[in-house]
Amino acid sequence: MFPQWFSKWNRENPKEIFGPAILVGVVGGAVVVAAALVTIGQPYATESFQTGPRGTGMSVARFVEAANTPDPTIANYFSMPPLPPLPGEVLAKDVYQNVQVLGDLTEINFNRLMSAMVEWVGAGEEGCAYCHGDVPLEEHWRDDVYTKVVARSMLQMTRDLNENWAVHVNYNPDDGNVGVSCYTCHRGEQVPSNIWFKLGPVNANMAGWSANQNRATVQSQFTSLPSDALEKYLLETNPINVHDLEARVPRDQANPATIQDTYRTYSLMNYFSNALAVNCVFCHNSRAFYDPAQNTPQWTNASLGILMVQEINNDWLVPLTDVFPEHRLGPVFGDVGKVACATCHKGYQQPLQRTDMISDWPELATTGVPVYVAE
Repeated sequence: MFPQWFSKWNRENPKEIFGPAILVGVVGGAVVVAAALVTIGQPYATESFQTGPRGTGMSVARFVEAANTPDPTIANYFSMPPLPPLPGEVLAKDVYQNVQVLGDLTEINFNRLMSAMVEWVGAGEEGCAYCHGDVPLEEHWRDDVYTKVVARSMLQMTRDLNENWAVHVNYNPDDGNVGVSCYTCHRGEQVPSNIWFKLGPVNANMAGWSANQNRATVQSQFTSLPSDALEKYLLETNPINVHDLEARVPRDQANPATIQDTYRTYSLMNYFSNALAVNCVFCHNSRAFYDPAQNTPQWTNASLGILMVQEINNDWLVPLTDVFPEHRLGPVFGDVGKVACATCHKGYQQPLQRTDMISDWPELATTGVPVYVAE
């Protein structure tokens, strides 16, 4: 293939070609990778959100790509512009029977909100029949379908959250409306994800408090920590605390928290971290976990969230236990499904990444007269 002189010259003058070839390949590959990073971006780049004083390690690091990726459920959120009432418009209570919560809305806004709820809770092809049953419109006043009774209570709860827990749900008419709606929890599903039920003892080979731990469960975030933390702190409202820092504390000065309470607290904190995709120093000062005065502002907001969840579970959900059918209750104790942080946050620091729930739905913001703002 090659001239004889060329082959002869190569035999008499051997050269090392693998080293230069590898070098050229490495340099060329590095150039290609660098060009790709400049063009496409660094997939492992991180950004840091500082939560406390410098030098204390108080920061939350996250991948830039992940932080810039929107919650996928936002794309499926159904909304429509508000319809400010006109003078003399007929009210829902004057058209329909047994409208106990939204009767003061105009008929058109009442139906507008009902249509949105169908989408928010994933009623699907059932539509209105999901709550009212497969009956004529004239019989929608009946309360013999459990979903309607539950929906009425949840509407009252949503108004309560926006009206009385505005600080935690970020509802501020003067600084951007956020608030909550049915979609905040349901995300197009009839049963919200990340609800929980009581488990009871989970380790049959142990007795006493040890039976509540050492087995990976959903409630323990698949760790060996206690599985009853949500029950003890978000339902029974026990104090959230850890044992004394010092050994041999006099009995009359001792912290009442036991080692088990400490484990439960760790279990709850682990749950918080996963629910909001943050770490401990998002709320706590890393040099003084024991001192609330040195915690971050997020700790205060989280504390309000704990109180809010306790109210939701005890005042709104548990009273509905007898309303739900058996297949909607817990498999062990027959208890109603309850909420916790992940029910709304679903792995994000802010639910739906601060999607405005109220500007289009002022009917959910107050038990009084809604404030409609025309676009």
